[in-house]
Amino acid sequence: MAEFIRIYEENPNPREVERVVKVLRNGGLVIYPTDTVYGLGCDITNSRALQRLAQLKGVKLEKANWSFICADLSNLSDYARQIDTPTFKILKRALPGPYTFILQGSNQLPKDFKKKKTVGIRVPDNRIAQALVRGLGHPIVSTSIRDEDDVLEYTTDPELIYEKWSNLVDVVINGGYGDNVASTVIDLTGPEPEVIREGKGDLDIL
Repeated sequence: MAEFIRIYEENPNPREVERVVKVLRNGGLVIYPTDTVYGLGCDITNSRALQRLAQLKGVKLEKANWSFICADLSNLSDYARQIDTPTFKILKRALPGPYTFILQGSNQLPKDFKKKKTVGIRVPDNRIAQALVRGLGHPIVSTSIRDEDDVLEYTTDPELIYEKWSNLVDVVINGGYGDNVASTVIDLTGPEPEVIREGKGDLDIL
């Protein structure tokens, strides 16, 4: 049965954040708030956790297109290839914010992602998500818990999320009501930015 931990976004309690980080380090799966819908994630370096996540989502790990949740842009070069100035300016304008940017994967990707040509990078404008990544020391691999067939409330009410997922994950963070609009996905690997999915987030940043 998952732990249900209340963390307030205005002022995340370091002790509670550390409790969740410990679970992530030990290969746990965590549902946590972002600036869009609630996310389901694990430690990017933990193969066992990644396999569990893939199984839970019914995909093969090598085929999964998940986001890398970062706390800021400082360790971007670990996961994305040489970023030119125009691309970096877009990232700087947009992040933190409700966007997922597709970038060329670097050669330093963790072993489970070595074959990935591209990666999706997110820096959510949410203090809880940022605190978890900072505490862990590297990105959280994340997928949305949003399910197209679900009643909308499931994606926004942490108590309903807990009811539904408590036997499948290790921690559900109650960070207050979430949003029910996913992030805007923008591909920056081509000559021009390409909007793959329009979600929350203004396109004026391009």
